[in-house]
Amino acid sequence: MPTASSTSTTHRLLALLSLLQVRRDWPGVLLARRLGVSERTVRRDVDRLRELGYPVRAVKGPDGGYRLEAGSELPPLLFDDEQAVALAVALRIAAGTGAGIEEGAARALATVRQVLPARLRQRVDALEITAVESAGRGADPRVDTRVLLAVSGAIRSREELRFDYRSPTRPNAADPRPPRRVQPHHLVVRSGRWYLVGWEPERADWRIYRADRMTLRVPNGPRFTPRQEPGGDIATFLSARFKGSGSENAWPCRGEVILELPAAEVSPFAGDGIAEELGPTRTRLLLGSWSWAALAATLARFDTEIEVIGPQSLREAFADLSRRASRAARLP
Repeated sequence: MPTASSTSTTHRLLALLSLLQVRRDWPGVLLARRLGVSERTVRRDVDRLRELGYPVRAVKGPDGGYRLEAGSELPPLLFDDEQAVALAVALRIAAGTGAGIEEGAARALATVRQVLPARLRQRVDALEITAVESAGRGADPRVDTRVLLAVSGAIRSREELRFDYRSPTRPNAADPRPPRRVQPHHLVVRSGRWYLVGWEPERADWRIYRADRMTLRVPNGPRFTPRQEPGGDIATFLSARFKGSGSENAWPCRGEVILELPAAEVSPFAGDGIAEELGPTRTRLLLGSWSWAALAATLARFDTEIEVIGPQSLREAFADLSRRASRAARLP
């Protein structure tokens, strides 16, 4: 069991390492003042960091001091190569999630990068990732890290990718099509799944591919000139495509209803819809979906009386849903 003294030393070492990472040179006297210890203790702690593999160099000068250099090898007993790359990927994603931890994630990524050996620093720098927020989901297929690194490298070097693509309806069947040729522009993580967004010359259109369904061919194709992002924003483009829209970031089927529920009970489940309070137990809800049947089923989940304001297509979808529910309820 660790003693209070060993815990204090550990905390001090972490504090020292954090200070060394935020500026180029630290005079020894200033480090001692910030840590509340003697300069002799600072020297001992620096030696401990060196024993752990951190390249802390003594700086000559009137005041003396210390500098944390870029590492030639990974500090032992901390991360192996794959762990370091995995950590960098996670931090790069976290820096763009909009979860309120962007600054901390960016600083943590800089911290990890500082001590990575050159071979790993190049792999981390090659990761071109866009993180897009979305509602959570269950467990998702795993993607081989080598695929992510290869796709990201192609994005960075502007080289066409060639790959086979497994069908979502027949995941174990061979792809009848010849290898896809795609000009990769963005590697996007959304709801725990990885997607490649690229321009496919044969179809003259932007396409989205699940990374876990890709089997890369080597070598890559020729270099290409990057295109303007569709709509000027990749997150908006991706959101529109997942709503079933070709360009406009809006659901193709949108309806308006009045629910016999308080707005406070509707809003948490309205997603990107608009809930307007009409009274203590009445709420106007504007909601969209990729089909009228899906919209009617989504609204039925509120388990209350529903008054359809419009359009007529939504009323017809409720009628179809009612007939199906009636048939499903029949006893054998």
